[in-house]
Amino acid sequence: MTFSDLDPRSLTALGVEGALEAAGSARATAELLSGLSAHPDVRVRAAVARHPNSPVEVLSALAAAYPAEVLGNPGLPLMRLARPNLLGVFPAEGMIALLSQPGVPGWVLDGALRHDDFQVRTALAGHPDLSAERVAALAADAGWQIREAVAKRPALPAALVRQLAGDDDYDVRKAVAAREDLPGELLRTFVRDSHGMVRASVARRLDLPLDCLLTLAADEDVDVLGTLARRVDLPRSVREWLSTHELDSVRASALQGWKVRPEWLVRAERDAEPEVRAALARRPDAAPEILVRLAHDESESVRRALLERSDLPDGAVLALAASPEADIRLHIASAEGISGAVMDALLEDPDANIRTVLAVRPDVGEARLLRLAGDTNAEVRRAVAYAEQPGAEVLVRVARDGNAGVRRAAAIHPALPGALVEVLAGDPDEGVRLAVAGRADLPEDVRARLQADVDASVREEAGG
Repeated sequence: MTFSDLDPRSLTALGVEGALEAAGSARATAELLSGLSAHPDVRVRAAVARHPNSPVEVLSALAAAYPAEVLGNPGLPLMRLARPNLLGVFPAEGMIALLSQPGVPGWVLDGALRHDDFQVRTALAGHPDLSAERVAALAADAGWQIREAVAKRPALPAALVRQLAGDDDYDVRKAVAAREDLPGELLRTFVRDSHGMVRASVARRLDLPLDCLLTLAADEDVDVLGTLARRVDLPRSVREWLSTHELDSVRASALQGWKVRPEWLVRAERDAEPEVRAALARRPDAAPEILVRLAHDESESVRRALLERSDLPDGAVLALAASPEADIRLHIASAEGISGAVMDALLEDPDANIRTVLAVRPDVGEARLLRLAGDTNAEVRRAVAYAEQPGAEVLVRVARDGNAGVRRAAAIHPALPGALVEVLAGDPDEGVRLAVAGRADLPEDVRARLQADVDASVREEAGG
């Protein structure tokens, strides 16, 4: 049977090697290659993407995963002659993959320029190697996303910068406002732009002249004022005004400045709005005593903000370990370097999941493990049996636990004393005996006993 005689519906009978041979055969038909394009082996699909007999529809489907193979397909020149808008049938993800290839040919760039999907044209607008004509065409595209991408290009002719600065869409103007090469007259135009997001974009500029800063300080838009409040190069009176602004988001933004006056921190702790106190909780220069007090804050958002820090004083960690939110306490239980006092507090946590996490900490200590070995929850006690260094007394407790699952965990512990191994080898639970039978250090007499166990799985595990 030749490859041309194969029924695409029975291609799975070929096997991988047979499919590779079929996909590489010069006689492979379009129908056969269509069937092989869905083969589970990556090498087969790549071979189909390279084959000149593969239909355009197959290549378009494979382009996203195999762009280099599709671009190198020797049948593409003939396909382009037969179908001038060849790339129009390629899906967006396939076209974007083609555009990402090094040295992508100009005809692909032109195909992307004409593509119906705006995602393709947006990706093209960010391509580093475009002619001036292509960039100009994209700058006049009907899709604002494409014009925005053009506005973000690192090098643009001055004429295009001015053209895009007057764009109807504020996202496009916002992108222009962030350009480092923005002429001064356009900068001052953007300071008075009709949209707050554009003015906020200007407010982020490091090189913004003082007169522009003062103009924006009189703005009524919350985004503009919030952006401005983070700056430290404003007149002191303006910064002070923003730090006491009636809008809580502006006051919170003022606390995000690189440097703030110490009295602002004191004032922020007494602020009525949680957003402001949460901003204080994130300040790297917040004093330890402030952090301790914030850990007792009535607002959950303030306490969660403290979790982002790695320098909390022990008093703050201890307070967070008593938070009403279980996930906050769980975060503390799994954190590195918590103190013994915090671990002692977590021993009494009402959530068994938190006590379980505590049990598997390498630094929990034998005394705490012994307490956890008597926990009312079997999951916690099982976690104790998994501890790396539980100590002899703890192992005795878990090996004699009333729950079979706990004893099963104890039975596989590498430090289990030999006497306990023998005891568990006679456990009434077959799962415990199975765990013992799998131990590499099993004494021969115990192994022989388990090889005669009433349970077949135990006998097999023991090598019987």
